Amino acid sequence: MKTQRLFKEDVYMKAAEAVITSLAEANGRRTAVTLDKTIFFPTGGGQSCDKGTIAGFQVVDVYEDEKADDIVHVLDCSPADIEGLAAYKEQNGVQLILDWEHRFDNMQRHCGEHILSGMFFREYGGVNRGFHLGDQYMTIDISLEAMPEFTTITWEMAKHVEECANEAIWQNQPVITRHFDTKKEAENLPLRKALALEKDITIVCVGSVENPADCVACCGTHPATAGQVGLIKIFKVESNKGMFRIYFEAGKRAFLKYQNELDTLTTLANSLSAGTDDVLSKYHAQVEKNKESRNQLHFLKKEVIARETADMAEALERGENVRRYHILSLDDLTVLAREVSPHAKKIAFLVHEPSYTVFLVSDGSVDCGKLVKDNAQIYGGKGGGNKTTARAIFTKDEYVDTFIDLIEKHLR
Repeated sequence: MKTQRLFKEDVYMKAAEAVITSLAEANGRRTAVTLDKTIFFPTGGGQSCDKGTIAGFQVVDVYEDEKADDIVHVLDCSPADIEGLAAYKEQNGVQLILDWEHRFDNMQRHCGEHILSGMFFREYGGVNRGFHLGDQYMTIDISLEAMPEFTTITWEMAKHVEECANEAIWQNQPVITRHFDTKKEAENLPLRKALALEKDITIVCVGSVENPADCVACCGTHPATAGQVGLIKIFKVESNKGMFRIYFEAGKRAFLKYQNELDTLTTLANSLSAGTDDVLSKYHAQVEKNKESRNQLHFLKKEVIARETADMAEALERGENVRRYHILSLDDLTVLAREVSPHAKKIAFLVHEPSYTVFLVSDGSVDCGKLVKDNAQIYGGKGGGNKTTARAIFTKDEYVDTFIDLIEKHLR
């Protein structure tokens, strides 16, 4: 039995009553239901299916059964619940309640995609060759085909299209859905993309037929006016397989993303003692200041390591072979170990106390890497290295001293 598509007759219908025409078990703990009529839009055209309830059970999936020309509703109910639903089959009606927030979110986003795609076509001859409606953002893949003078989409071009799309929203242009039995009838409209269907065609037109913001075949759900889309915002443009992928959002999601990013901008501005209008200049000034500080720190560390190398060389001559460090980083000690290595006739230990790490250093006469490999695990340590430099990492400070004592005794 063909399901009557109530969402095609009235996209704002939030509830209805329908008769169950079939019931079947689906994936163990779910039930597949068909109805004589439905308000639930099935997955299709890049748009996710509607959500809501049927007879109080959650609708988890809706899809087309093209062979039977039916719409299948998958309910979150077990086989045991089927008996209760069976009482309604072809007799009493069941209540259908739509998750309107989810539906309207889809309507805003899908219509926003139409308007943006239409403006890329109108302004630059860009044809939408791919559409993805994701959880975090939407994308369209624009192929520059209709106007040969355009070979790339710059950020300035994208911003221009974004403004044109929002102009259509601010003008609250009508969104009119027309149904045609044949392709020939539908082709009289100013379509931005050639029709692939031969019959039972739905055309969505934003604005007047004489000068539409968009006009294309589509089976999805859309608001009655462009103003209900609210807002369109492009985030990024990138090259993709000879086309240009546009990342954007529309409707409440665009507003919430803008709100979140403004909060981030305000937090950044406050941290720089700036307003949102001069935060970029303050940021660049801070970057330059940080760059200068990093350069100074780099040269200071070089000087410290050079002096520490000379001091360590003298200490080794006196038989002092253990040094402990708090301020220098592990990377600094790696450099220092490499510099000290030629001066370590037997072995030296550089201890990074914050991380319980011991650097073993020698001129190669003692195999530091082998010493770590053979002995570090005795105290739960790990590490490795080569003949001249190696490191052992422990979980407690007491293991550091025990390990050093073990190695020194081993080498006596």
